Amino acid sequence: MKSNLLPSLLLGISIIIGGYLIGDMHKKAKVYDRHVEVKGLAEREVEADLAVWPLELNLADNSLNALNSKLDNQKSRVNAFFKELGFTENEISMGVSSIIDRQASEYASNQNFSLRFFGKAEITLRTTDLKKIQLALEKSLALTSEGILINSKNGWRPIEYIFTGLNDIKPEMIEEATVKAKEVAEKFAKDSNSKVGKIRSANQGLFTISDRDPSTPQVKKVRVATVEYLLED
Repeated sequence: MKSNLLPSLLLGISIIIGGYLIGDMHKKAKVYDRHVEVKGLAEREVEADLAVWPLELNLADNSLNALNSKLDNQKSRVNAFFKELGFTENEISMGVSSIIDRQASEYASNQNFSLRFFGKAEITLRTTDLKKIQLALEKSLALTSEGILINSKNGWRPIEYIFTGLNDIKPEMIEEATVKAKEVAEKFAKDSNSKVGKIRSANQGLFTISDRDPSTPQVKKVRVATVEYLLED
């Protein structure tokens, strides 16, 4: 009888201890799982420090030699025009010219073109002097009086303004965003009668650079830092 009772007694004790441990672990897990995810936002408004203006010349002619000559002459004149406005050799990039024989195209067998050859030359201005490139945009129409029409490759928004100093302001913005996230977490903890514990996890987030508005080269950087804090009762 005693020999049958002992295994049952041990089994019962094991079940009780196991249940206690499981319950304690569940309680601790619930406590650990009490966390709040908050986001801190840091913004800066800065001036772009680089401007790029991609241009192209488009010409057509029935004579291949004449078209080549026109492209070379217009490229030289445009190059000289921008140098007159203060651009250096390093700020002017003269791209390779290309010519298409439209009658030689496989889709042109039944088409008659008034001008057979089409030529294109690409030119790019790249400078840190924003006022100079804006002046060049204003003055560029003067070339039309010489029979030269330059086209902006970007259409209605010809000049691309770029901010290259993001790495210089990253640390300060990350710090500011993290402080703001902590403030939000403390407010949340206060409202829930808790207090902020350790950081559960942190995500640097994503830096974005966008124009302040369509009419200016200034940009706004938005830094969002996501931080999860533990809450303590």
